[in-house]
Amino acid sequence: MTSTESGVPVMSASDAAELEELLTVLAADEWPDDIAEARQFYDAWGTPIADDIVVERRPGGYLLTPPNAEGARTGLYLHGGGFVYGSLRSHGAMVGEIARAARCRMFFVDYRRAPEHPYPAALDDAVAAYQGLLADGTAPSDVVFTGDSAGGGLMLSTLLKVRDLGLPLPAAAAAVSPWTDLTGSGETHRTLADEDPMLSQPVVALVTASYLAGTAPTDPYVSPLFGDVTGLPPVLIQVGSREVLLSDAERFAAALREAGGTGELEVWSGMVHVWHLHHARLGKAREAVARLGDWLREHSGGAR
Repeated sequence: MTSTESGVPVMSASDAAELEELLTVLAADEWPDDIAEARQFYDAWGTPIADDIVVERRPGGYLLTPPNAEGARTGLYLHGGGFVYGSLRSHGAMVGEIARAARCRMFFVDYRRAPEHPYPAALDDAVAAYQGLLADGTAPSDVVFTGDSAGGGLMLSTLLKVRDLGLPLPAAAAAVSPWTDLTGSGETHRTLADEDPMLSQPVVALVTASYLAGTAPTDPYVSPLFGDVTGLPPVLIQVGSREVLLSDAERFAAALREAGGTGELEVWSGMVHVWHLHHARLGKAREAVARLGDWLREHSGGAR
């Protein structure tokens, strides 16, 4: 049973300046009300996937392979965007760099999005993607799960579903800024509302209603914080200290530890929601990606 909240690199003055410059750029345009326009707006935050990352279209998603991939180690990635936004365009570059840091292939799940496809479509697609990896002969000990924001919560819900279906669990998992409680009951939803420059309450309300479509927000397959986390594999959670989702991360890590599992929590001082997405501009994003990749590598595939 492990709990880690120390050892995170300190934020320097230059790091703070980089972040504020990025936030100024991102705030230059307002988030569109129209979902189709907002999807394009969000995709524009992404940067090109590195030239040395091989991208292959596969049923249900994309396989991203860095040049340093080792053996059969494979990640399954679930992207953020409130279950409504996000795609390979917004997240592909970041996922490619996580794959490089973890020295593994990464299967980017192109799950169906709300409101066109509310719960349980995304969960069904995530489970099917994992079943596909197993059917292809990938050993569970070679598989790691990871995801960010809503995708981080979806990844944790997928772990619960996989366990409940009686499937073998992956070796480990890592979540970036996970949304684990769609009821919004965490205290930082209130105490950090004015500190979080990335998540607005109107957008959160919109995507929550779009995804749930009448499902109770306390259902553990939409809010994994309300599930029984007994028996889950080791989980690393990285979250920024300015996020309204900070308490979502803290409470889920605590639940894992209380259940006798491994819930490692890294709270990055001064960082914002899924800062990893901006690795091309933020040194702290590159550091976080490297630490996440090291952790996944150390906890999978026989720790090669």
